[in-house]
Amino acid sequence: MSLFSRKSKNKPTRLFYATDVHGSERTYKKFLNAGKFYETNVLVMGGDITGKMLIPIIEQGNKNYRATLQGEVEQITTQDELDKLQERLRTLGFYYKVMQEDEFKAYQKDEAAVEELFHEEARKRLVDWIELADTRLAGTGIKCFVTGGNDDDPEVLSVMKQQKADSFVACEGESVMIDDFHAMISVGFSTYTPWNTPREVSDEELGEMIEEMVAKVSEPAKSIFNFHDPPNDSTLDTCPKLNWDTDPPTPIVEAGQIVMHGAGSKSVRRAIEKYQPLLGLHGHIHESQSVAKIGKTTCINPGSEYGEGVLRGCIVILGDGKIEGYQMTRG
Repeated sequence: MSLFSRKSKNKPTRLFYATDVHGSERTYKKFLNAGKFYETNVLVMGGDITGKMLIPIIEQGNKNYRATLQGEVEQITTQDELDKLQERLRTLGFYYKVMQEDEFKAYQKDEAAVEELFHEEARKRLVDWIELADTRLAGTGIKCFVTGGNDDDPEVLSVMKQQKADSFVACEGESVMIDDFHAMISVGFSTYTPWNTPREVSDEELGEMIEEMVAKVSEPAKSIFNFHDPPNDSTLDTCPKLNWDTDPPTPIVEAGQIVMHGAGSKSVRRAIEKYQPLLGLHGHIHESQSVAKIGKTTCINPGSEYGEGVLRGCIVILGDGKIEGYQMTRG
Protein backbone atom coordinates (compact mmCIF):
# COMPACT_ATOMS: atom_id res chain seq x y z
CA MET A 1 0.00 0.00 0.00
CA SER A 2 1.41 3.39 -0.93
CA LEU A 3 2.14 5.87 1.82
CA PHE A 4 0.99 8.68 -0.43
CA SER A 5 -2.69 8.17 -1.12
CA ARG A 6 -5.83 10.16 -1.93
CA LYS A 7 -6.51 12.84 0.68
CA SER A 8 -9.33 12.39 3.20
CA LYS A 9 -12.12 14.87 3.87
CA ASN A 10 -10.71 15.25 7.38
CA LYS A 11 -7.04 15.86 7.96
CA PRO A 12 -5.44 12.42 8.35
CA THR A 13 -3.75 11.34 11.55
CA ARG A 14 -0.15 10.28 11.04
CA LEU A 15 0.77 7.67 13.65
CA PHE A 16 4.24 6.28 14.33
CA TYR A 17 4.39 2.86 15.99
CA ALA A 18 7.39 1.07 17.53
CA THR A 19 7.76 -1.67 20.12
CA ASP A 20 10.20 -3.83 22.08
CA VAL A 21 12.91 -1.29 22.92
CA HIS A 22 13.83 -3.30 26.05
CA GLY A 23 15.46 -0.45 27.96
CA SER A 24 17.64 0.80 25.07
CA GLU A 25 18.06 4.50 25.68
CA ARG A 26 19.31 5.31 22.19
CA THR A 27 16.33 3.55 20.62
CA TYR A 28 13.87 5.28 22.94
CA LYS A 29 15.31 8.72 22.14
CA LYS A 30 14.89 7.96 18.44
CA PHE A 31 11.28 7.02 19.16
CA LEU A 32 10.63 10.40 20.77
CA ASN A 33 12.29 12.16 17.84
CA ALA A 34 10.21 10.20 15.31
CA GLY A 35 7.25 12.57 15.62
CA LYS A 36 9.21 15.51 14.29
CA PHE A 37 11.39 13.46 11.93
CA TYR A 38 8.49 11.65 10.22
CA GLU A 39 6.00 14.49 10.71
CA THR A 40 3.59 12.34 12.70
CA ASN A 41 0.91 13.47 15.18
CA VAL A 42 0.87 10.44 17.47
CA LEU A 43 3.54 8.12 18.88
CA VAL A 44 2.65 4.63 20.13
CA MET A 45 5.05 2.32 21.98
CA GLY A 46 3.76 -1.23 22.07
CA GLY A 47 5.39 -2.95 25.03
CA ASP A 48 8.57 -4.51 26.46
CA ILE A 49 9.98 -1.11 27.32
CA THR A 50 12.21 -2.13 30.24
CA GLY A 51 15.61 -3.82 30.14
CA LYS A 52 16.47 -7.43 30.90
CA MET A 53 19.77 -7.23 32.75
CA LEU A 54 21.74 -5.24 35.34
CA ILE A 55 25.54 -5.13 35.09
CA PRO A 56 27.60 -4.44 38.24
CA ILE A 57 30.59 -2.15 37.62
CA ILE A 58 33.03 -2.95 40.40
CA GLU A 59 35.38 -0.27 41.68
CA GLN A 60 38.88 -1.65 42.29
CA GLY A 61 40.62 1.47 43.60
CA ASN A 62 42.70 4.16 41.88
CA LYS A 63 39.73 4.85 39.59
CA ASN A 64 39.99 1.38 38.06
CA TYR A 65 36.87 -0.72 37.46
CA ARG A 66 35.87 -4.07 36.03
CA ALA A 67 32.64 -5.33 34.53
CA THR A 68 31.56 -8.58 32.94
CA LEU A 69 29.64 -8.01 29.73
CA GLN A 70 28.42 -10.76 27.43
CA GLY A 71 30.82 -13.25 29.01
CA GLU A 72 33.90 -11.04 28.75
CA VAL A 73 35.59 -9.29 31.69
CA GLU A 74 36.37 -5.69 30.79
CA GLN A 75 38.99 -3.66 32.66
CA ILE A 76 38.35 0.10 32.82
CA THR A 77 41.25 2.37 33.69
CA THR A 78 40.11 5.85 32.62
CA GLN A 79 37.01 8.01 33.01
CA ASP A 80 36.60 8.02 29.23
CA GLU A 81 36.50 4.22 29.17
CA LEU A 82 33.95 4.23 32.00
CA ASP A 83 31.76 6.75 30.17
CA LYS A 84 31.91 4.69 26.97
CA LEU A 85 31.01 1.49 28.83
CA GLN A 86 28.01 3.12 30.48
CA GLU A 87 26.85 4.52 27.14
CA ARG A 88 27.20 1.07 25.57
CA LEU A 89 25.15 -0.48 28.39
CA ARG A 90 22.40 2.11 27.96
CA THR A 91 22.28 1.37 24.21
CA LEU A 92 22.06 -2.38 24.86
CA GLY A 93 19.18 -1.72 27.24
CA PHE A 94 21.11 -2.90 30.31
CA TYR A 95 21.05 -1.20 33.68
CA TYR A 96 24.23 -0.78 35.71
CA LYS A 97 25.38 0.04 39.22
CA VAL A 98 28.85 1.14 40.29
CA MET A 99 29.73 -0.59 43.56
CA GLN A 100 32.57 -1.63 45.82
CA GLU A 101 33.90 -5.19 45.88
CA ASP A 102 32.38 -5.98 49.28
CA GLU A 103 29.00 -4.64 48.12
CA PHE A 104 29.20 -6.85 45.03
CA LYS A 105 29.96 -9.93 47.14
CA ALA A 106 27.00 -9.15 49.40
CA TYR A 107 24.66 -8.99 46.41
CA GLN A 108 26.00 -12.34 45.19
CA LYS A 109 24.63 -13.90 48.38
CA ASP A 110 21.24 -12.15 48.36
CA GLU A 111 18.98 -12.90 45.39
CA ALA A 112 16.13 -10.78 46.77
CA ALA A 113 18.44 -7.76 47.08
CA VAL A 114 19.56 -8.22 43.48
CA GLU A 115 15.94 -8.26 42.29
CA GLU A 116 15.11 -5.13 44.27
CA LEU A 117 18.19 -3.35 42.88
CA PHE A 118 17.13 -4.31 39.35
CA HIS A 119 13.62 -2.94 39.93
CA GLU A 120 15.04 0.25 41.44
CA GLU A 121 17.29 0.93 38.44
CA ALA A 122 14.52 0.04 35.99
CA ARG A 123 12.11 2.43 37.72
CA LYS A 124 14.71 5.21 37.65
CA ARG A 125 15.24 4.85 33.91
CA LEU A 126 11.52 4.73 33.22
CA VAL A 127 10.95 7.90 35.26
CA ASP A 128 13.77 9.57 33.31
CA TRP A 129 12.11 8.50 30.07
CA ILE A 130 8.76 9.93 31.11
CA GLU A 131 10.38 13.26 32.00
CA LEU A 132 12.33 13.21 28.73
CA ALA A 133 9.12 12.69 26.74
CA ASP A 134 7.52 15.69 28.42
CA THR A 135 10.60 17.81 27.72
CA ARG A 136 11.07 16.86 24.07
CA LEU A 137 7.39 16.87 23.12
CA ALA A 138 6.43 20.04 25.00
CA GLY A 139 4.66 22.50 22.71
CA THR A 140 4.55 20.09 19.75
CA GLY A 141 1.02 18.79 20.29
CA ILE A 142 2.43 15.25 19.95
CA LYS A 143 1.59 12.70 22.60
CA CYS A 144 3.22 9.32 23.08
CA PHE A 145 1.03 6.45 24.23
CA VAL A 146 2.97 3.71 26.02
CA THR A 147 2.05 0.24 27.23
CA GLY A 148 4.06 -2.50 28.88
CA GLY A 149 4.73 -5.96 27.51
CA ASN A 150 5.20 -9.45 28.92
CA ASP A 151 8.84 -8.72 29.88
CA ASP A 152 7.89 -5.68 31.98
CA ASP A 153 7.49 -6.24 35.71
CA PRO A 154 4.26 -4.74 37.13
CA GLU A 155 6.24 -3.17 40.00
CA VAL A 156 8.32 -1.23 37.47
CA LEU A 157 5.40 -0.34 35.21
CA SER A 158 3.51 1.16 38.14
CA VAL A 159 5.60 4.36 37.93
CA MET A 160 4.04 5.18 34.55
CA LYS A 161 0.68 5.97 36.10
CA GLN A 162 2.19 7.48 39.24
CA GLN A 163 4.21 10.09 37.34
CA LYS A 164 2.41 13.25 36.29
CA ALA A 165 3.03 13.94 32.61
CA ASP A 166 1.50 15.98 29.80
CA SER A 167 2.91 14.22 26.73
CA PHE A 168 3.48 10.67 28.05
CA VAL A 169 0.27 8.62 28.35
CA ALA A 170 0.29 5.24 30.13
CA CYS A 171 -2.49 3.61 28.12
CA GLU A 172 -2.56 -0.05 29.16
CA GLY A 173 -5.93 -1.19 30.42
CA GLU A 174 -7.53 1.95 29.05
CA SER A 175 -9.53 3.06 26.05
CA VAL A 176 -7.86 6.27 24.87
CA MET A 177 -8.68 8.56 21.96
CA ILE A 178 -5.56 9.12 19.89
CA ASP A 179 -7.43 11.75 17.84
CA ASP A 180 -11.05 12.88 17.43
CA PHE A 181 -12.13 9.68 15.67
CA HIS A 182 -10.04 6.67 16.72
CA ALA A 183 -10.06 4.89 20.08
CA MET A 184 -7.17 2.60 21.04
CA ILE A 185 -7.21 -0.24 23.56
CA SER A 186 -3.99 -1.81 24.85
CA VAL A 187 -3.12 -5.20 26.35
CA GLY A 188 0.52 -5.91 27.19
CA PHE A 189 0.33 -9.51 28.46
CA SER A 190 1.40 -12.47 26.33
CA THR A 191 0.71 -16.18 26.30
CA TYR A 192 3.25 -18.46 28.00
CA THR A 193 6.86 -18.39 26.79
CA PRO A 194 9.85 -20.62 27.67
CA TRP A 195 11.47 -17.60 29.33
CA ASN A 196 9.04 -17.34 32.27
CA THR A 197 8.62 -13.57 31.89
CA PRO A 198 6.73 -11.43 34.45
CA ARG A 199 3.42 -11.02 32.60
CA GLU A 200 2.37 -14.28 31.00
CA VAL A 201 -1.10 -15.84 31.07
CA SER A 202 -2.89 -18.67 29.33
CA ASP A 203 -4.39 -17.95 25.92
CA GLU A 204 -7.84 -18.29 27.47
CA GLU A 205 -7.03 -15.68 30.13
CA LEU A 206 -5.62 -13.35 27.48
CA GLY A 207 -8.87 -13.70 25.55
CA GLU A 208 -10.82 -12.69 28.64
CA MET A 209 -8.62 -9.60 29.09
CA ILE A 210 -9.22 -8.65 25.46
CA GLU A 211 -13.00 -9.01 25.79
CA GLU A 212 -12.95 -6.71 28.84
CA MET A 213 -11.04 -4.11 26.83
CA VAL A 214 -13.24 -4.35 23.73
CA ALA A 215 -16.26 -3.64 25.95
CA LYS A 216 -14.79 -0.17 26.56
CA VAL A 217 -14.97 0.74 22.85
CA SER A 218 -18.21 1.93 21.29
CA GLU A 219 -17.17 1.26 17.67
CA PRO A 220 -14.60 -1.58 17.46
CA ALA A 221 -14.46 -1.32 13.65
CA LYS A 222 -13.00 2.20 13.95
CA SER A 223 -10.65 1.32 16.79
CA ILE A 224 -7.01 0.29 17.18
CA PHE A 225 -6.06 -2.93 18.97
CA ASN A 226 -2.64 -2.31 20.54
CA PHE A 227 -1.96 -5.89 21.68
CA HIS A 228 1.65 -6.86 22.42
CA ASP A 229 1.11 -10.49 21.46
CA PRO A 230 0.58 -10.88 17.68
CA PRO A 231 -2.22 -12.95 16.16
CA ASN A 232 -1.37 -16.62 15.67
CA ASP A 233 -0.19 -17.80 12.24
CA SER A 234 -0.36 -14.31 10.75
CA THR A 235 3.28 -13.88 9.52
CA LEU A 236 3.65 -11.37 12.39
CA ASP A 237 4.55 -14.22 14.75
CA THR A 238 6.90 -16.47 12.77
CA CYS A 239 9.96 -17.60 14.74
CA PRO A 240 12.01 -20.73 15.49
CA LYS A 241 10.16 -23.43 17.39
CA LEU A 242 11.96 -24.01 20.69
CA ASN A 243 12.61 -27.00 22.90
CA TRP A 244 11.43 -25.78 26.31
CA ASP A 245 13.15 -28.71 28.12
CA THR A 246 16.69 -27.41 27.53
CA ASP A 247 18.35 -24.60 29.50
CA PRO A 248 18.38 -22.22 27.76
CA PRO A 249 15.64 -23.23 25.29
CA THR A 250 17.10 -24.28 21.93
CA PRO A 251 15.68 -24.30 18.37
CA ILE A 252 14.18 -27.58 17.17
CA VAL A 253 15.93 -28.90 14.06
CA GLU A 254 14.42 -31.38 11.61
CA ALA A 255 16.18 -32.65 8.49
CA GLY A 256 18.96 -30.14 9.10
CA GLN A 257 16.57 -27.18 9.12
CA ILE A 258 15.33 -25.06 12.02
CA VAL A 259 11.58 -25.57 12.41
CA MET A 260 9.65 -22.30 12.14
CA HIS A 261 6.15 -21.77 13.50
CA GLY A 262 3.60 -19.15 14.47
CA ALA A 263 4.08 -18.34 18.17
CA GLY A 264 1.34 -15.73 18.48
CA SER A 265 -1.94 -15.82 20.34
CA LYS A 266 -5.05 -17.60 19.06
CA SER A 267 -7.18 -15.36 21.27
CA VAL A 268 -5.72 -12.23 19.69
CA ARG A 269 -6.47 -13.63 16.25
CA ARG A 270 -10.04 -14.57 17.20
CA ALA A 271 -10.68 -11.08 18.58
CA ILE A 272 -9.42 -9.46 15.38
CA GLU A 273 -11.50 -11.80 13.22
CA LYS A 274 -14.59 -11.16 15.37
CA TYR A 275 -14.42 -7.37 15.78
CA GLN A 276 -12.45 -6.36 12.66
CA PRO A 277 -10.74 -3.27 14.14
CA LEU A 278 -9.24 -0.73 11.78
CA LEU A 279 -5.68 -1.46 12.88
CA GLY A 280 -3.78 -4.04 14.92
CA LEU A 281 -0.44 -3.02 16.47
CA HIS A 282 1.71 -5.89 17.69
CA GLY A 283 5.28 -6.85 18.66
CA HIS A 284 6.78 -9.55 20.92
CA ILE A 285 8.36 -11.55 18.07
CA HIS A 286 11.34 -9.36 17.18
CA GLU A 287 12.41 -11.18 14.02
CA SER A 288 8.95 -11.23 12.44
CA GLN A 289 8.59 -7.80 10.84
CA SER A 290 5.46 -7.97 8.73
CA VAL A 291 2.17 -6.40 7.68
CA ALA A 292 -0.83 -8.72 7.26
CA LYS A 293 -4.55 -8.40 6.54
CA ILE A 294 -6.93 -10.39 8.71
CA GLY A 295 -10.27 -9.76 7.09
CA LYS A 296 -10.55 -5.97 6.88
CA THR A 297 -7.96 -5.36 9.62
CA THR A 298 -4.42 -4.24 8.85
CA CYS A 299 -2.05 -5.81 11.39
CA ILE A 300 1.52 -4.60 11.85
CA ASN A 301 4.64 -5.88 13.62
CA PRO A 302 7.60 -3.56 12.87
CA GLY A 303 10.12 -5.92 14.49
CA SER A 304 12.94 -4.87 16.81
CA GLU A 305 16.69 -4.34 16.68
CA TYR A 306 16.96 -2.50 19.99
CA GLY A 307 20.34 -4.00 20.97
CA GLU A 308 22.02 -2.25 18.05
CA GLY A 309 20.36 1.06 18.90
CA VAL A 310 18.27 0.73 15.72
CA LEU A 311 14.64 1.86 15.80
CA ARG A 312 12.27 -0.16 13.65
CA GLY A 313 8.84 1.35 13.27
CA CYS A 314 5.88 1.95 11.03
CA ILE A 315 4.14 5.15 9.93
CA VAL A 316 0.39 4.64 9.57
CA ILE A 317 -1.97 7.22 8.06
CA LEU A 318 -5.51 7.06 9.43
CA GLY A 319 -8.43 8.84 7.86
CA ASP A 320 -12.16 8.47 7.14
CA GLY A 321 -12.44 5.11 8.89
CA LYS A 322 -9.70 3.45 6.87
CA ILE A 323 -5.95 3.05 6.58
CA GLU A 324 -4.84 5.50 3.89
CA GLY A 325 -1.24 4.32 3.87
CA TYR A 326 1.61 2.81 5.82
CA GLN A 327 5.37 2.62 5.54
CA MET A 328 7.91 0.58 7.50
CA THR A 329 10.92 2.52 8.79
CA ARG A 330 14.37 1.69 10.12
CA GLY A 331 16.90 4.16 11.48
